[in-house]
Amino acid sequence: MAIGWGKSFEDQVEEGNQRLSAHEREVRLPLEARVRLQKLESLKLSRSRMLQQLERARHSAHREVLMKGLRAIEKEIEEILA
Repeated sequence: MAIGWGKSFEDQVEEGNQRLSAHEREVRLPLEARVRLQKLESLKLSRSRMLQQLERARHSAHREVLMKGLRAIEKEIEEILA
């Protein structure tokens, strides 16, 4: 009864594993998977920034450049997910 106020050891271990943060789980991934995941997160952040800039862009030439950049980012995201 001393361990965990009556909980079995297995229950405590399972509960502890569920509390692992996303970062702790990420560290357990192989290096290649972590690099791929970091690249994907970076691209998603770039995509959201690009969309924000696109909403504020007034000149058609600037909007065109942003759209090309957005398409390039989306293509890279698709390649990573494929």
